[in-house]
Amino acid sequence: MSETIETTPGWFAPTELEQVRAHLPIVYVQAVPVRVDAAGEVVSVGLLLRISPDGTIIRSLVSGRVLHHERLRDALLRHLEKDLGPVALPHIPASLQPFTVAEYFPTLGVTPYHDPRQHAVALAYVVPVTGDCSPRQDALDLVWFTPQEASSDAVLQDMQSGQGTLLKQALAHAGCLI
Repeated sequence: MSETIETTPGWFAPTELEQVRAHLPIVYVQAVPVRVDAAGEVVSVGLLLRISPDGTIIRSLVSGRVLHHERLRDALLRHLEKDLGPVALPHIPASLQPFTVAEYFPTLGVTPYHDPRQHAVALAYVVPVTGDCSPRQDALDLVWFTPQEASSDAVLQDMQSGQGTLLKQALAHAGCLI
């Protein structure tokens, strides 16, 4: 039997992560990528297309864990680059106060947010991006919608785990009249 040594600090082996998830809430960051005009008004919202674990195509937000000893700012940048590409040019807010805190539970109905794997606490941000975005990792595509299109039933029904609720909160926070 050979042992592997983890060289990336903050990462757990899959079995270790499963054990941690069974006992502790995990901290996440979630980002709603937007394009804004010269006045700072949101003109479009970027949603990722992914394949869910059950094989259906879904729309999702940028999301990921905060690693041990990682600043929130760094976690946001890492996940934005991972999902949108290295030249998305995100503008992380000077103040890292999230627009909301979404608490995901493995039990349905406790909150609007559900994650069958774990209890997770997600700090959610609206993040303007100005560069070229091209999906990476497990994202199939990135589609830009007007705020009205993004909040439509047709788009929201393609989102899972309460992310549609989070998207509506983000749009309201950004001052979009829906």
